[in-house]
Amino acid sequence: MYLRALTALAESGIRTCSSEDLAVAAGVNSAKLRKDLSYLGSYGTRGVGYDVDYLRYQIAREIGVTQDWPVVIVGIGNLGHALANYSGFRSRGFRVVALLDADPHVHDELVAGVAVRPFDDLEAIVAEHGVAIGVIATPAVAAQNVADRMVATGITSILNFAPAVLAVPDGVDVRKVDLSIELQILAYHEQRKAHDAGDPAAVPGVEEAAL
Repeated sequence: MYLRALTALAESGIRTCSSEDLAVAAGVNSAKLRKDLSYLGSYGTRGVGYDVDYLRYQIAREIGVTQDWPVVIVGIGNLGHALANYSGFRSRGFRVVALLDADPHVHDELVAGVAVRPFDDLEAIVAEHGVAIGVIATPAVAAQNVADRMVATGITSILNFAPAVLAVPDGVDVRKVDLSIELQILAYHEQRKAHDAGDPAAVPGVEEAAL
């Protein structure tokens, strides 16, 4: 969160910022920000604040994104297209080296300047580029097979956008992004807010019970 906030500040041309400004940009209070940054060392200057570029580099170094991480995306449907076109990957240290799909109709299609290749090329691409991070954007039914192939090639970190729970061996990290679950969580909170505001129709069963 801090790295994202600092990157946004830098892209806006801001070179120094106070702890209060950075806290607001990151969505935390300034006391928490100072405590969190204290684990990295002392990078602020009293009366001046933080050097945005320097602090951004220090945080990026700490979390391992100062180097260029090659990434492969599997599944080039609508979501895969959107991910491939996301400019934030490059600016944050991630380089999409390959787009893979099992559908021969999309092979050789250019997406964000990268040609879509057959999924069977996965092993060769991982070996060529030293890929450690894979992104799964396939339908749920194909996700586990894709994950198994990724793990077999040596990929040890997976970002999963498919609506499926993946089984992977120890030593492989999986981060799941499920947009439908996030929307359901928001719907739940909206329902609770309406209920707390005294609208019984907002919670199923409450209106009937009141009658």
